Amino acid sequence: MFSLNLKISLRNLWRNKVSSVINIIGLAVGLSACLLLLLYVNYEVNFDRHFKDADKIYQVMTNFQDASGKITSTGGVPGNGIAMAIKNKIPEVDAITRIGGGDNSLIANGEKSFKKTDLFADPEILKVFSYGFIAGDPNTALNAQNGIVLTESMAKLLFGTTEVLNKTVRYKDAFNLKVTGVMKDLPANTTLRYDYLMSWAFFQSINPYVKNPGWGDFSFLTIAKVNNPKLIAPINAKVKLLFNENYKEQKNQNFLYPLSDLHLYGEFKNGKSIGGDIDRIYLFVALAFGILLVACINFMNMATAKSERRAKEVGIKKTIGATRGSLIIQFLTEAMVLVVVAVLFAVVIVEVTLPIFNNLLDIDITIGYTNVAYWVGILGVAMFTGLLSGMYPAFFLSSFNPIQTLKNKVARARLIPINLRQVLVVGQFCFAIMLIISTLVIYKQMQYIKNRPIGYNSNLLAEMAQDGNLSAKFELFKAQVLKSGAAIAVNQSSQSMTHVGNWFYGLKWPDMEEKGKEIVFNRLQTQYDLVKTTGIQLLDGRDFSKDFASDTATIMLSSNAVKVMQLKNPVGKTVELFGNKLKVIAVFKDFLWDSPYRPGKPMVINFSKNENSNINLRLNPNYSLSKNVEMISAIAKQINPQYPVEIKFVNDLFTRKLQSEKILGILANLFGGIAILISCLGLYGLVAYSAEQRTKEFGVRRVLGASVCSIMQLLSVSFLKMVLVAAFIGVPLAYYFMNKWLAGFEFRTTISFSMILIAIIGTAVVAFLTVGFQAYKAAKANPVEALKYE
Repeated sequence: MFSLNLKISLRNLWRNKVSSVINIIGLAVGLSACLLLLLYVNYEVNFDRHFKDADKIYQVMTNFQDASGKITSTGGVPGNGIAMAIKNKIPEVDAITRIGGGDNSLIANGEKSFKKTDLFADPEILKVFSYGFIAGDPNTALNAQNGIVLTESMAKLLFGTTEVLNKTVRYKDAFNLKVTGVMKDLPANTTLRYDYLMSWAFFQSINPYVKNPGWGDFSFLTIAKVNNPKLIAPINAKVKLLFNENYKEQKNQNFLYPLSDLHLYGEFKNGKSIGGDIDRIYLFVALAFGILLVACINFMNMATAKSERRAKEVGIKKTIGATRGSLIIQFLTEAMVLVVVAVLFAVVIVEVTLPIFNNLLDIDITIGYTNVAYWVGILGVAMFTGLLSGMYPAFFLSSFNPIQTLKNKVARARLIPINLRQVLVVGQFCFAIMLIISTLVIYKQMQYIKNRPIGYNSNLLAEMAQDGNLSAKFELFKAQVLKSGAAIAVNQSSQSMTHVGNWFYGLKWPDMEEKGKEIVFNRLQTQYDLVKTTGIQLLDGRDFSKDFASDTATIMLSSNAVKVMQLKNPVGKTVELFGNKLKVIAVFKDFLWDSPYRPGKPMVINFSKNENSNINLRLNPNYSLSKNVEMISAIAKQINPQYPVEIKFVNDLFTRKLQSEKILGILANLFGGIAILISCLGLYGLVAYSAEQRTKEFGVRRVLGASVCSIMQLLSVSFLKMVLVAAFIGVPLAYYFMNKWLAGFEFRTTISFSMILIAIIGTAVVAFLTVGFQAYKAAKANPVEALKYE
């Protein structure tokens, strides 16, 4: 029976080539889009879940509180003293590690040198994370102060092999380290990614301040592994007491939060997770199955539209004894054959387009062909698609009365449930219009955030790491760069202008209220020519200057800092920072050093000769960028020959902060276009079939003098009405959902009438071109051909 149904299905596919091709293309494109989106969703959902005992791994978080105990914000970097306190006082925590570094630093083997991502951690990191070791013992790899663990790629890059145990590498052209382990490369969906790992003891030896961790300083991540995640509530009850037991300056609470949840549930309010990027994942799942639904609707529409041809077949089969069940199986078999062919094409499309998809989103999704779950997933989607697209046509066609069908009473187009078909077409275009409006809103929001004043001049502002000799010979480098004309101003600072990473408590000022102890500040440390180089806007006072010897003990305050400190006429007043008396010489306008989506914390900029790791350069606008970069690189290479030169543009670094919305915009654009394409394919097929059914009618009308325009109007108006109905439904829905999405931003744009108009007109034009082309062909057909057999 199955073989017979298969033969019938293949013959029907061959007989109806146009509709078969439209169905296969629509289903293949829909399936491939669905699979790509589900691969992306799987990539995001499995962040940090590939480790053994991933459910036992937690990150130590901090709830910042005011004097009354109210939680003001939640941060992922706890006080620097928390790790050892948890280790000593919470026995339910099996292992805990501090984590620092994460910078692009020089590593060499004597012949080759590269700037790659470093990381420092306690030896317990190898107990917390189940890294796959290729060589070495994870139990002892970080015990020695001079030990270093390389990733597989790093080992091959340096030595061409992974057999590198006990070989020597040189870190920052200053320290010789012995390779004590080689581990497998980390998956792309891992939060803590690095190229080589070094011990915390070594970190302390090259950074003396790390030896005395301060509870009021927030510099290092802390990751813990508990022995029983079911006991996390009583564990957190103990952890919450530690900060205030050890630090009396302000109230805070630490707590453990699942590391594998942090990627998608990283937004906190009142100390509780309120979601985060998981909202985007829900959106992409809905988009994936929405596109698949659009493709299935095409199939259902085409199948029911062809019912006139299949009615007699159903009538004859029922007359000679076929049951409704056997007919349902036959039509479902036809649907499944189409789906199987479409799935084969879809897998090929996914394979071909995946590298492009990865490049667009700047991610690294791979297909595990040996992974049973991948094939089960494809089979599940295929079965779902086959049943969804074939179920209604199967039940509809098998329900025909054999007597009526043989008398030609049921096969007429007007007796087909056209209202349902109209509903399906309206649904398709409603979905498409919603996607167009969503795409426009996302784009406008991105532009709004991108164009939001950042508080300094990022145009022609570049930066480079202050590595090696560039620290000791900075003045020489600065003088030569200025002399070359490649830059018109040069400055050094502790961090990039786009990176926030130094939160602290403990600033004191005149007439400070008790609650002033609770204020968390951000800090940037720098030297001369900061304002001239970066374009920070001063509201009062002046820049650090060599003309004033006392400027080595000075500080600048942001306008937000002045506000929360309740200072009047702050310039000239003295504040105390970690026991040092500093004179306020300027107030600067707040600038974006943190997330572009939220207002920044109060900020201070103090003068420092020691904490400098970044060089800022204001490039010469009279030369081309390439010429400026070439001259700066040559000077840096001459002074610092061991280090490769990496010059970054601040505009590019700032744009990376919008990566989340960039991905959302790309996916909405890409798959919104796919949804419209599939909808138009189905519309084209329906118009073509409608024109075929009405060939004789059009022939008679042409003979009686009807014009081409009137025939086109007759065929296309009904379909265009459905698009307009879709607009009336889709626009309010899109407006509601996008307003809800925008509500998640503190700084947000609005949905304008022009966006709605563009979506409606754009969809109507595309639909008209699709319908009009086929309608024109039908109207221009020779009426003699249609009537010569009558």
